[in-house]
This record gives sequence, C-alpha cells and structure tokens, in this order.
Amino acid sequence: MIKVVLGLLGITLLMSCSKSEKSSSLMDDKKPNIVIIYMDDLGYGDMSAYGATELSTPNMDRLANEGIRFTNGYATSATCTPSRYALLTGVYPWRNKDAKILPGTAPLLISTSQMTVPKMLKGQGYQTGVVGKWHLGLGSGDVNWNEHISPSPNEVGFDYSYIMAATQDRVPTVYIENGKVVNLDPNDPIEISYDQNFEGEPTGKDNPELTTMKWHHGHNNSIVNGVPRIGFMKGGEAAKWSDVDMADHFLEKAQSFVKSHKDGPFFLYYAFQQPHVPRTPHPRFEGKSGMGPRGDVILEADWMIGEFIKTLEEEGLLEHTLVIFSSDNGPVLNDGYYDDAVEKIGNHKPAGPLRGGKYSLFEAGTRVPFMVYWKGKVQPQVSDALVSQLDLLSSLASLTGSTETTADSQNLLSAFLGEEKNGRSELILEATGRTALRKGDWIMIPPYKGAAKIESVNIEIGNDPNYQLYNLRDDIGQINNLAESNPEKLEEMKASYATIIGGNEAKIEDVVLK
Repeated sequence: MIKVVLGLLGITLLMSCSKSEKSSSLMDDKKPNIVIIYMDDLGYGDMSAYGATELSTPNMDRLANEGIRFTNGYATSATCTPSRYALLTGVYPWRNKDAKILPGTAPLLISTSQMTVPKMLKGQGYQTGVVGKWHLGLGSGDVNWNEHISPSPNEVGFDYSYIMAATQDRVPTVYIENGKVVNLDPNDPIEISYDQNFEGEPTGKDNPELTTMKWHHGHNNSIVNGVPRIGFMKGGEAAKWSDVDMADHFLEKAQSFVKSHKDGPFFLYYAFQQPHVPRTPHPRFEGKSGMGPRGDVILEADWMIGEFIKTLEEEGLLEHTLVIFSSDNGPVLNDGYYDDAVEKIGNHKPAGPLRGGKYSLFEAGTRVPFMVYWKGKVQPQVSDALVSQLDLLSSLASLTGSTETTADSQNLLSAFLGEEKNGRSELILEATGRTALRKGDWIMIPPYKGAAKIESVNIEIGNDPNYQLYNLRDDIGQINNLAESNPEKLEEMKASYATIIGGNEAKIEDVVLK
C-alpha cells in the first residue's frame, strides 16, 4: 500500500513539474536576451501574416511564421499611454486615474517605487534599455528641458534610455538620452507650453503657408520641419529631430545597445513610432506602398525590423534572444493630418475582420498583432490562447527565475512559449476611460453615453445606451448583439465584470466607468 501511494505521489510530482521543467529547459544555463518590439497604431490587419493582401511585411511575417502568432493577443487599451503603462507595470491602466493620453509635459506616470518589467529583469542580472517612443511622462510636473530630467525611464528600471518624450506629433520634438536633451545648445534654451504660444512663434493655425503637411484636426500649434504639432515650443533648434530620419536613428541606437551588451543578458524595449502620425517616411520608402505615407511607414518599419534581426544574427545572438512583437492599440487612418491615408487605402483593411479601431471598445481597438519568436526554441504555430501585454511582467519573471508578479499580470509563460493552448479566462479592456469584459469567447460592453462614432477619425468607439454582448468565435465582426437573446450569459458577464472592477461584493451599476 505504501509503495502504491508513493508511486502515485511520484507521478503527481512529475506531472506538476513537467511544465516548469519544459520552460526552464529552453533557457539552458544562460538567461535569454529579451526584446520587445512595440509598434504604434499598427492594426490587426496591417501585416500580411495576419491577412493583409495589399501590403507585404516579410520581416514582421518572419517573426509570425517562424514563431507563435497569436490570434487573441491584446493590448490592454485602445490608446497609447495606458497600454504602455500596463505592458511595463503589469497593472491594469484603469486602476490609475492618470493613465490616459498624456501631453508632452506630463509628469512620470509610473511611480519610481513601482515594480516594472525592466526593474524586475535588472534584479535578475539584466542590462536594460529603452529606445524609441516613451509617452509615459517625465519629471515631476514642471520639467526644465535644459537640465537633467528626472525621474525618467532611468528611474523605473532602465539602465539606458534614448527616447522621444511623448509622440512624434507632440512637442518637445527632441531626443532625450538618459535624461538629457541630445545636442542642446545652452544658448538656445527650450521652452514648452501646452496652454499658450510664445510671442512671435508661427503656428499651423496662423501660418499654414509654412507647413508642408496640412492639419485636419488637433494639430495646429508649433511648426517643426514643416509639420504642425500639438503644443507650443520655442528654442532648441540644434536639438530638434529630423522626422524623415527618425526610424533610421532609432534603429542605430537599438543596434548599438545590442552590440554593447552582447555578452548579456540584456532587455531592450524597442518602441517604434510607426504608423502613428505624422507619417514621415524616409525618401527611400516614399511611394513604395501605393497607399500614401501610412503604408510607406509600415514598409519602413518592416525594413527596420529586418535590419535589427540581422544585427542579432550577425552578433550570434538570435538563437539566444526571445523577441516579442505587438502594438499599443488598433489602427486609425485620419488621425489629425491630411496625408492620403483615407484616399489611398484601396482594398486594404487595417483592422482586418474586426470592428472599430483606435479609441474603440470594439475588437479592433485592442486586439492587435502579437507574436513570440525564439529561433530554435519556440516552435512555429498559430495560437488561439487569450493573452495580454499585461501578462508579460509575470511571465518574463517566471522565465528568468524571478518571483515578482502583480495582482493583474498572469503567468502565461507556457502559452507564450507555445507549450499550452490555453491562456487567460478573462480580460478587462479599456478605451478612453471606458471598460469592457472579454471572457472566453464572449465580450460584454456596458452601456455608455456619448456619440457612437468619433466623426473626425471615422471610428465606431462602442458607445451604446444598451448592453452589448457578442460571441467572438461565431461573430468576430461584432454584428449580432446577443444581450437580449441570451440574458443568462449577459448576467454572468455582468457579475464577472463587477467582481474584477470592484471586488466580490460589487454590482455592475456601481463600477461602470462612465
């Protein structure tokens, strides 16, 4: 009898250990390098690996076809800042009232005492770097751009940072390296305001003759390189970036980081600016897509990714580097400039089969391209597992031997490595302060007041006076609202939503973020 019990115990222990042993065996004796390639406004249908027929993205496709392509991979949010916050902290952005689209002068959104992916990996011996778009605030609320800027990415876990403060369409239009503006002339100090212009400075609204790109909505303040921006800027002429050279510039910094830390392990958060506005492809990519600048910058980004992967190969690092690829939110065509994105779209469908887009609670707002590539370690496959960028903190902690986690971030390492077909059971999605629940094959959107569509960008955002309930397995385009015909499922979804948002005793009427 004792032998039988011991035998059963041994079998149980072997089964419980097998998954973790399989994952840990991928690491050999050395922790892998980790790279997150993060696109900006790239839609579910913007890659040929995800069904695009009018654009060819061979380098992005390589990551998808030779790695794991997730069909149910999500950003947490339908806009940039909240998604970036969740990715780096493992915390739902709706838990932080300030996690919304930030101006270029916003204070640092992430607390310096907060756990982050780079901070966790530093604890495991990693050298950490960020290159590209930041848009998570800087300083404490009153930044002097002419002095060392702190806190910055360097205070939340990054050993090295080379960033733009916010977005390409917002001032300040300068690069910041480890808290200092690059190429700043002390005799030409930078002044920034999001409230009023500086005397004598031209704007897109008052001086359209000075612009080479025409604004449609929201982008009519200071003019830099012929492009009218959001916000007002004076000074810093020598430090201003060249828009058409930005992709090459960030690529060179990402390559340099890899080469400088090839003895590893290293973590690089490589945050692209494409295809966010203003879309300013380098002349060698201009006109290549036939879709105007939006298509051109997607091809530009694809080329940059190919060059970056080539660097990993040349340095002998590709087989020892885990590459994660995704986007911060879904697509938008006209997002503030007249750039032919609408007029030249042709048969291309940036959202693929999904409804909505950037800013939307419908699927195209948050369901995005999501791939995991690790040459020789992760087997090529397509996964329907429900995964979120929110889960990277806990999953990468598990991969590297850390015990760090958060209440919101789940350890889905087995799903991310293709060992498991199941991921999350449920996920809260957010768009401009509104939230919805994805659970299993279902999504429930609570009632929200306001316009059903943002007319300036021509996107349905999910507002409706009634509950919306969709079965995404049968109705990926969210055409048939089943809230009335399936009241039992609706009540189940409402209860789950209320519990996640407000706790076990919460009622949905009390927790909907109106």
